[in-house]
Amino acid sequence: MTRLSQTFDRLKSEGRTAFVPFIMAGDPNAETTEKLLHALPEAGADVIELGFPFTDPMADGPIIAEAGQRALALGQTLQGTLSMVKRFREAGHETPIVLMGYANPVLQHGESFASDAVEAGADGLILVDLPPEESETLDAQAKKAGLDVIRLATPTTRDERIDRVVERASGFLYYVAVAGVTGDRSAGADELGEAIARLRTKTSLPIAAGFGIKDAASARAAAQHADAVVVGSAIVKTLAVEGPDAALELARDIAAATHGMGEGS
Repeated sequence: MTRLSQTFDRLKSEGRTAFVPFIMAGDPNAETTEKLLHALPEAGADVIELGFPFTDPMADGPIIAEAGQRALALGQTLQGTLSMVKRFREAGHETPIVLMGYANPVLQHGESFASDAVEAGADGLILVDLPPEESETLDAQAKKAGLDVIRLATPTTRDERIDRVVERASGFLYYVAVAGVTGDRSAGADELGEAIARLRTKTSLPIAAGFGIKDAASARAAAQHADAVVVGSAIVKTLAVEGPDAALELARDIAAATHGMGEGS
């Protein structure tokens, strides 16, 4: 059983929803990223999404896109991101880490990426620009290495398309709760509930809701329906404007709101 499945099984038995913060590797610098990585489990993170920067982040809103540009300007690489994960594991942390980014750096890394990621201690991968039809080779490499490939569904994804997406998904399914870029408006609670109920007819995988969840209130609303709540732009913005202590405080607040609203609560 993987760290991701163990985490979701444990939270389900406790009647809690997972809190999944996103941070960008190398923003505002590598040292701060590592400090945040090591502090987020204590702040309530059940899973951590660790972004690796790319020059053309088409699905990212300005907050995360700018974070990626800052990281790139300081020389952050995918290999450097894997090294961060390795040090996180060497420190004894068991919180699952999902790498999130774009296909180009992964393809440039080469066919050893999946095994290298697992060796470093990563648990999952989200590539927002690589549809299932174009990822057969990577999927096979990931399956062999034991790396979960998390797929995305959106409000406009048709039923037949969802069938193809979930067939190739593992770890959890990521529901993009708005049809736009990261940081857009939050989906309404009723709208989100209907969408997740529809997805549950298609898969038994845990379902995470993300994109547009900005604060404790929107996280609490999403947690009424989802198995996990992903918060990225709000944490990245707070980190940029107020610094790491404020970002961790926001993470604690959102974690508390999320954990209080699991389906068993």
